[in-house]
Amino acid sequence: MVRNLAAEFFGTFWLVFGGCGAAVLAAGFPDLGIGFAGVALAFGLTVLTMAYAVGGISGGHFNPAVSLGLALAGRFEWKALIPYWIAQVVGAVVAAIVLYVIASGQAGWEPGGFATNGYGTLSPGGYSLLAALVIEIVLTAGFLVVILGATSAAVPGGFAPIAIGLALTLIHLVSIPVTNTSVNPARSTGVALLADTAALGQLWLFWIAPLVGGALGALIWRHLLMPGEPLAGVGGEGS
Repeated sequence: MVRNLAAEFFGTFWLVFGGCGAAVLAAGFPDLGIGFAGVALAFGLTVLTMAYAVGGISGGHFNPAVSLGLALAGRFEWKALIPYWIAQVVGAVVAAIVLYVIASGQAGWEPGGFATNGYGTLSPGGYSLLAALVIEIVLTAGFLVVILGATSAAVPGGFAPIAIGLALTLIHLVSIPVTNTSVNPARSTGVALLADTAALGQLWLFWIAPLVGGALGALIWRHLLMPGEPLAGVGGEGS
């Protein structure tokens, strides 16, 4: 279990440091920098690379909503859920602290939003609480469907991290303007602790919505989509 928790700590650290680091350090530098698309790709690459690096140790969750969804889908032991959540949150917090130390080394730098998530005045596009709630639930549910599908026995092995990383990239491309994209309570928590805004007061939504979405995606997969007998013409006999 120690190795599993260490893998989850480091994988979540990498996700927050790489993804939020791209947003804080590179998104707007110089001038337009890498922009939203670059940040979206950075988040996808963090998951893809760490899934290959340590996924074989811990399963490569790096996200409390993913751990919950996998438990509901029967792919993860419930007794390990809270230890995984703790490792993930600690990894995110440590990554945020390291990123803060680096970013604050620039003269005149101020934390501002510090890559946090939010709704209303803290939404990049000024979207409402309801819009934030719905998009976070829907996208986290979709993320779980991709994860469970890509790691099922019905698909070729070894490619799951690519599908999962691209899914996270897509999720960010869709939702950065709405909430700055969470779908991950640990990622939201780490940076909210250091932001110079009211992000900490809105953090509740970025725990509830991803957890609800993760549970919903797992239940959709388990009861509607989990492969049984392959259909002829769709990867089965006769195709």
